[in-house]
Amino acid sequence: MARDRAAAFAPGRVNLIGEHTDYNGGLALPFSIAQGVTVRGQRSDEPCISAHAEDLDEHDRFALEDRSPARGWRAFVRGVVAELGAAGLAPGGARLQIGGDLPRGAGLSSSAALEVALCLTLTALRGRDGAELDRLQVAQLCSRVESEWVGARTGLLDQLASLFGEPDAALLIDFATLAIEPVPLRLGGWQLVVVDSGERHAHASSGYNERRSECEQASRLLGVRLLAEAQAEEVGRLAEPLRSRARHVLGESLRVEEAVAALRADDLQALAALLNASHASLRDCYEVSTPAMERTVRGLLEAGAAGARMIGGGFGGSALAAFAPGIEPPAGALYVRPGDGAHVLGD
Repeated sequence: MARDRAAAFAPGRVNLIGEHTDYNGGLALPFSIAQGVTVRGQRSDEPCISAHAEDLDEHDRFALEDRSPARGWRAFVRGVVAELGAAGLAPGGARLQIGGDLPRGAGLSSSAALEVALCLTLTALRGRDGAELDRLQVAQLCSRVESEWVGARTGLLDQLASLFGEPDAALLIDFATLAIEPVPLRLGGWQLVVVDSGERHAHASSGYNERRSECEQASRLLGVRLLAEAQAEEVGRLAEPLRSRARHVLGESLRVEEAVAALRADDLQALAALLNASHASLRDCYEVSTPAMERTVRGLLEAGAAGARMIGGGFGGSALAAFAPGIEPPAGALYVRPGDGAHVLGD
């Protein structure tokens, strides 16, 4: 039964390790966090969507059948409405309020959180509870919004982490099969924190799409469907920079496996060392770091972090650091730990 009002929350995510592996068919180990995006909706008899982004104090209004492009946050709203319609879940008229406590462009997946919260709210208004939806299909729909409406050819990592997140667990995701396995994340006295580099990124305008194209070219030259399927001994015959891109992808998936083993053994010191190795590979092989990010990571290590690395697509955003018991993170660090995945809020 259709509702007059509905709301949904979708969390951001921190990717513990496994960066740029999702669209290459590799492994990743993200977790959802407490911070996220909330969308509140009220059903309207008018055949249009009215949306208000509270943090920007900006508005948008468009007819349900309107497929004209837009920029910024408006592209996500219009894209979700259009893709829901294409999937046979066409929303009705609605007034939407968009808010939250997740910084945009900081590498915490604010885009995916917005898409997911929009999907769950609009479908709830039509009488479909979030638990009734196929969450993998929701993730794929949101990924199409990023690709077709925003212009960022992202993988599924962010959406899956937001939709499937669990308290006190990271998610081992195999992007060749889309199998998802919760892995206990017992921090004990350790602390995980995120620090913003102060440099904003936008996937559609950064080198993200270029890196993805390079990986596709490397896959074709190696004769594999996905770069993660390549054999390490074959990668050496690639020319640069494709050789380095492939080495990062293969090495990063191995680091995910090692990180899972470390978590299962409650060995956070080993996990911290893997964060350092991941950052070095992202900086040197994948070349997605920036001077601002290097200063941020270096500052965290100088403050006593046992391990630190950039997270997200790169070219700005935030760094993740692991601090051992008894060592206090620097002022301004955002403490993060696994939280609930996306859900429709109660009345």
